[in-house]
Amino acid sequence: MDKKSIATFGEKEVRRNWDKENEKWWFSVVDIVGVLTEQATHDGARKYWSVMKTRLKQEGAEPTTICSQLKMVAYDGKLRDTDVADTEQILRIIQSIPSKKAEPFKQWLAKVGNERIDEMFDPELVINRVVEHYRRLGFSDSKIMQRIKTIEVRNTLTNEWKDAGVQNNEYGILTDLMYKTWSGKSAKEYKEHKGLKKESLRDNMTNTELALNMLAETVATDLTKERKPKNINGAKVAAKDGASVAKNARQNIENLTGKSVISPLNAKDMRLIEEAEETELLE
Repeated sequence: MDKKSIATFGEKEVRRNWDKENEKWWFSVVDIVGVLTEQATHDGARKYWSVMKTRLKQEGAEPTTICSQLKMVAYDGKLRDTDVADTEQILRIIQSIPSKKAEPFKQWLAKVGNERIDEMFDPELVINRVVEHYRRLGFSDSKIMQRIKTIEVRNTLTNEWKDAGVQNNEYGILTDLMYKTWSGKSAKEYKEHKGLKKESLRDNMTNTELALNMLAETVATDLTKERKPKNINGAKVAAKDGASVAKNARQNIENLTGKSVISPLNAKDMRLIEEAEETELLE
């Protein structure tokens, strides 16, 4: 079995599949249940999950809406249809597992829920959480401030899209159009170029990439405000025109430097480079 298709939980293995199209992991429900209920065998985990399906129905949660099915390599080496769930769905299932091992996850969910409610009443807490998140990732203070600025720029643009009648589920279409226009890559292609999966693309951009993306979104915001489109088609034109300004800037930079602005480096690579440069300065 491919190591990439296996996650470990303590000493136990959990089968998983990466959904390239939707950019998320699907996990074997039976494996998760087996780990959290400490089943000695895979058959025991399968039987426990069968009982849980009935329990979920009694709680008003339909298992067919919580789970999907994918073919996964079974423990006998054969491909078999397997109940799978994404991260959100797994967390819902965990709430129905009466197990000591599941309790830490339930406490974590309660804590996160409480934090989000607090943030609704005090938005400053959101900023503090973002700063702490980036510090844990190893971002410098200047990089954190830059990233927060990009969030502000992005939110201003999406507010304009909302006023233009664009639905939340259509933001991705416009974002993808802008990436494709200024960088030459769709969001998915861009992430693959940097070796990313679930990670945020913006968190893994170089300073130049981030600056160009901010330029695209800033100009797109100004154009959307000026033109006042009434639907997604009008918003698309403004988005593409804004991104074209960033495209021209990218091409000018590349002509001057003789190298591509679109870097394969991700945040981990960049931190390693920064650490190496700091070491050289100290020597």
